[in-house]
Amino acid sequence: MSHSEFSDATKVIKTTTKPDPATGALNTPIQLSSTFVQPDLDHFGKYDYTRSGNPTRDVLEDSIAALEHGTRGFAFATGMAAISTAFLTLHQGDHVIVTKDVYGGTFRLVTQILPNYGIDYTFVDCGDKAALEAAFKPNTKVVYIETPSNPTLKVTAIRQVVAVAHAHDALVFADNTFMTPIFQKPLDLGADLVLHSGTKFLAGHSDILAGLIVTKTKKLGDAVYFIQNAMGATLGISDCWLLLRGIKTLGVRVKAEADSALTLAKWFQKQPLVTKVNYPGLADFDGHDVQFSQATSGGAVLSFDVGSEDNVRRLVQDLKIPVFSVSLGAVETILSYPPKMSHAEMSAEERHACGISDGLLRLSVGVEDVDDLKADFAQAFAKIEQLQH
Repeated sequence: MSHSEFSDATKVIKTTTKPDPATGALNTPIQLSSTFVQPDLDHFGKYDYTRSGNPTRDVLEDSIAALEHGTRGFAFATGMAAISTAFLTLHQGDHVIVTKDVYGGTFRLVTQILPNYGIDYTFVDCGDKAALEAAFKPNTKVVYIETPSNPTLKVTAIRQVVAVAHAHDALVFADNTFMTPIFQKPLDLGADLVLHSGTKFLAGHSDILAGLIVTKTKKLGDAVYFIQNAMGATLGISDCWLLLRGIKTLGVRVKAEADSALTLAKWFQKQPLVTKVNYPGLADFDGHDVQFSQATSGGAVLSFDVGSEDNVRRLVQDLKIPVFSVSLGAVETILSYPPKMSHAEMSAEERHACGISDGLLRLSVGVEDVDDLKADFAQAFAKIEQLQH
């Protein structure tokens, strides 16, 4: 059997475990070398300089490409380095359409850096087909989506976006960080390029920064490689090894975390203090049907509204289990406040227009016991409700 015939649960192991042919060591060797000796003046080997290629990084890049069903994978120093590289496949005079509720770092890149290079942009609700159609210009080259989005978990129909974009000769880039290739494969749905903040679920342990790209075609892969090599924002070799180790447990981690997220989302809906819950796994969530037409789970991230910043402040102080921090996708449950963290670059008006209210919290559910998490939130909610009465 080839790797393409394996299930994802098997593939995460087989693509990340590459025994050393020289010694039989089970784990991929960490090749801590900046340069490689060449046989002679006329015969050069596959590797010459680690910025251009490294055996350890190759295993990681081949692994993510196999998991996403793409032709080629690329590893970067951070998620934003990967996103920046994807956008740098554009040229001066090009136009990009970006989903309206996008990660704050992407928003900053698109609005404050791309214009310096003559790249124009339009934010639009990519789930609204008519609005998406209207946003196209003759120079539109890319439609950039996140689905589910951060932090409102808005679901975008990937197939629909692909159909519209390709009809206009534009590519579709999809950030798949929240779903991981275990739950969703955008390339199989027609997207041209997939991005990950490898820092999050793929690494899974809050110990490294990493970004990943997978391309559908060799042509786009060649363009990404040229930028990766020319600009040099590659992932360090020790971090490549740690990310490979993280991916080995990806399947079991995200499935357990997603099960707990669904349990918590249903429980939050019953709490008087919670005014809204955003989670694609809920049957009554707007976008649930689209989500399960293109993914196999609602994922391990949800957001919920507790009504005000004052309530957020009290909740953060009283919770014992979740860590209050930026980032997501780790074995520990992480509670974040988007208005002052991931989306701090946006004005209040921009945030509110995207559904990011002053009382909104994002919860990345870890592998702790879900009953312990419910009990912890229950005691914190009770303290707030006592103060209000």
